[in-house]
Amino acid sequence: MSKAHTIQPEPVGTGRGDQLFQSAEDNLHRRTDRLFARLLIFQWVAGVMAAFWITPKTWIGTTSQTHWHVWAAIFLGGLITSLPVYLAKTNPGRPLTRHIIAAAQMFYSALLIHLTGGRIETHFHVFGSLAFLAFYRDWRVLLTATIVVATDHFLRGTFWPQSVFGILATSPWRWMEHAGWVVFEDVFLLISIRQSRLEMFSLAERQATLEAINADIERKVAERTEDLQQEVDERYKAEAALRESQGLYHSLVEQLPIHVYRMDEDGRYVFVNSRFSRLTGRMPGELLGKHLTEIASNPAEAEKHQAHHDTIMRTRETIQVEETVRPVDAVVEYHQVVKLPVLRADGRIIGTQGIHFDITQRKMAEEKLTEMHQQLVLASRQAGMAEVATSVLHNVGNVLHSVNVSSLLITEKIRTSKVSGLGRAAAMLQSNQADLARFLSEDPKGRQLPGYLCSLADFLAREQAEVLQEATSLAANIQHIKEVVAMQQSFARQGGVLEPLNLTELMEGAIRLNSLETGRRAVMVERDYGAVPRLILDRHKILQILINLIRNARHACEDSGRADRKITLRVGLVENRVRLVVADNGVGIPPENLTRIFAHGFTTRKNGHGFGLHSGALAAKEMGGSLLAASAGAGCGAAFTLELPVHLPNQS
Repeated sequence: MSKAHTIQPEPVGTGRGDQLFQSAEDNLHRRTDRLFARLLIFQWVAGVMAAFWITPKTWIGTTSQTHWHVWAAIFLGGLITSLPVYLAKTNPGRPLTRHIIAAAQMFYSALLIHLTGGRIETHFHVFGSLAFLAFYRDWRVLLTATIVVATDHFLRGTFWPQSVFGILATSPWRWMEHAGWVVFEDVFLLISIRQSRLEMFSLAERQATLEAINADIERKVAERTEDLQQEVDERYKAEAALRESQGLYHSLVEQLPIHVYRMDEDGRYVFVNSRFSRLTGRMPGELLGKHLTEIASNPAEAEKHQAHHDTIMRTRETIQVEETVRPVDAVVEYHQVVKLPVLRADGRIIGTQGIHFDITQRKMAEEKLTEMHQQLVLASRQAGMAEVATSVLHNVGNVLHSVNVSSLLITEKIRTSKVSGLGRAAAMLQSNQADLARFLSEDPKGRQLPGYLCSLADFLAREQAEVLQEATSLAANIQHIKEVVAMQQSFARQGGVLEPLNLTELMEGAIRLNSLETGRRAVMVERDYGAVPRLILDRHKILQILINLIRNARHACEDSGRADRKITLRVGLVENRVRLVVADNGVGIPPENLTRIFAHGFTTRKNGHGFGLHSGALAAKEMGGSLLAASAGAGCGAAFTLELPVHLPNQS
């Protein structure tokens, strides 16, 4: 036997894996240092721009000067940025550099929180910064950042709470609540860092192993080539080469994170890697030579695999399927299986092979995404119901104010009524009824009594008319309240049901629910309704969108301070799409907000919650339509357009 068959491969050590891991980690630290250098410069510029935009000036009496926030953003922001940027350029990859960067990033978060007056939204910059710092995959960096954040919140929360929490006084332990949320995020980031480092080390070890295998292969090939040159038997050389290639193939397959098997023409296993054998709960030797039906867990599974094998052998086509498997003593896994033919050099098919890719994590992520979407839809519907209820209560409250005024006026009229004078006159007549003619003709009081009665009759008639007018107004307002409640009850009963809808009637219902044309703050409504077909839709979703749009238009008109407040409503058909437009001449929308108004949580109103337009856009999309906004700018009014297709996907 030649010496090429007696040489054994040398064991692979871990020294090369450590070197590769350290090299990859150093490159990661250097790249992240450069990333944070650019991020810090960008934050500094953005902070200065924000300071100029939010509080560019301050007034002391009649004197205006630059707000000190601007100087803080320029000089303090520059001071925070300069050292880490310098270290990132001169000493990238050093532990000191990344700890200085972590501290600077947290200091800049503190500066932004201060510049915005402690707004809670700015605190999310801390969580985003922690997520970016996790790019280093170094838990010590998160520790530095957490200490800086906790110390900053403690000191400023104690001595200057308005700077960090936006209020003049707060609980002395509130800083611990914020620090607790930071630690909560740190826990998950630390888990992610640990997993990432394990993956990096695994990749380094795998690369080191492949390098060793490659070196061993090269050495073996060189030795084998030398031996083969001495061989005369070409057949033996071919067999040796074949065995070598098979060994390399098997070694490669063993290293890959996939499950691999190969079967002959009859459907018997001729090769399995260790991952596939673990999947079946048997040793590789127990599988080789077995028919595929012998290891199937049930007849249905055996029939399915046999059908796949027969199809590939007959058509030479590749089959790709998703399968659910349960390894022995393990949870269910999801695999993407590729089954394909095995061809000989002359093109003849000699069997089939299969490759299993574990897609369990992806499937779990998809299921989680579906669950989150369902939760979002439920939350959106509940929020919409609450918003409708709030709108009804607001409208009823407006009418109740008029009811209260009318009831007070009626009460005051009755309390100050002069009907008591009629009683006194009757008493005088009754006391002089024995000589009534003399009393009325000679007594001074008697002579004045007829004129007094005439004046009293006129006054009581006017008083009766005024009380009747207020009572009529009171009854009308009470009837309006009943209509609002009855209308909302009707809409609530029909919500969630697909039915043919008259969109013009729905627009009018939304107007009545918003009380646009009643009350002291009435808004002029201009209607432009065209002929449109009935659409099969969810009444509640459409009504909620229209209520939100009309209410927003009313607020925009009221906030503008204009005397000629006007809302224009249009319903029309344009190219097989129904358009419902709500336009106003109110405060308008700045260009920079046109792309943000449909985002969840975005609002420009002091008491707004930023959910109405977001949920409306989602509902429109669910119905196959869209919700669009247009405005020429601040002070120029705005127009919102709800577009719905005439032939919806779920309509026949």
